[in-house]
Amino acid sequence: MRNRLNGARRLAALAVAALVTLAACDGGADDRVEHRETLYVFGTLVEFVIRDVPEARARAAVAAVERDFRLMHRDWHAWKPGELARLNTAIARGETFEASPHLLPLVRRSQELAARSDDLFNPAIGRLIALWGFHADEPPRGPPPSAEEVAQLAAARPRMSDLVIDGAAVRSRNPAVQLDFGAVAKGAALDRAVARLRAMGIDNAVVNAGGDLNTMGDAGERPWRVGIRHPRHWGVIASLEVAGGEAVYTSGNYERYREHEGVRYAHIIDPRDGMPVHHIVSATVVAEEGTLADAAATALTVAGPDDWHRVARRMGVRYALLVDEDGVVYANPAMAERLSFAEGEPARLVISDPL
Repeated sequence: MRNRLNGARRLAALAVAALVTLAACDGGADDRVEHRETLYVFGTLVEFVIRDVPEARARAAVAAVERDFRLMHRDWHAWKPGELARLNTAIARGETFEASPHLLPLVRRSQELAARSDDLFNPAIGRLIALWGFHADEPPRGPPPSAEEVAQLAAARPRMSDLVIDGAAVRSRNPAVQLDFGAVAKGAALDRAVARLRAMGIDNAVVNAGGDLNTMGDAGERPWRVGIRHPRHWGVIASLEVAGGEAVYTSGNYERYREHEGVRYAHIIDPRDGMPVHHIVSATVVAEEGTLADAAATALTVAGPDDWHRVARRMGVRYALLVDEDGVVYANPAMAERLSFAEGEPARLVISDPL
């Protein structure tokens, strides 16, 4: 059974990688060396497209990144044994934890981004995420948690600002804090992957984790070109050219959810009331840091159509695209100028400036 499930996950991840993005499209008449390799980590396929270095160096670089990814997957995991689990146990007990140089930067950066998002990006709500059944490898089944349980956890107001960091020592003023970096770990991991590739003498590459990607350099005679998946069916809603050094991340509630009696409960939780977000189906952010793009995509999804401009401004996001449950597409002018829609403009496109 496990082998069949793992195979299904691989096929699903392959579909996402193929259809969510068009990373590393044809670079034109260019005979420069290109190496492609794929790993399966973080529950998805991670594709590397590396240009202009000998194959042996490209393979060695991917192998080094894979070792890094395995360590991240173990120690950043929200519900399996590892360093993050030990930190969460210490927080629950009111104890101080000495975080490693591997985990501490992620905690610090997440704390900064949570503050800039007014806590709409909030990795401290791990207990709420677990309550909704999303601390499991398989989709949750059965009825959702009771309104009373959700309200009680939300009322405890766990926030990243509850953490006190002194050197490597981490403690929490609020025992309700339970860290879950699912909304930012992929961006942080790909940022580290790009740093590793660069340190190994690679200047032109794309690292694509299930449609979220970081770019380096160029794709030959053209920039890298990526596609943004349509949130309601397999296919691409729009594409855009991406300069080297940019990252493109999408937060969507269309793949991971709990369903009961015909009602879908998305895995993206609003920290303010503990309830799944439903008004925004997906949010895509382009930034120069994967960690920022990943966190901001979640924050804008939670902010919704009425507040995303303010949150984007606070987080320093210049390029953003949102799709709501009615298929309305929202974009700021800078993003709208970069988009090529797959079938002409959508039925309703709302362009407004958050800056």
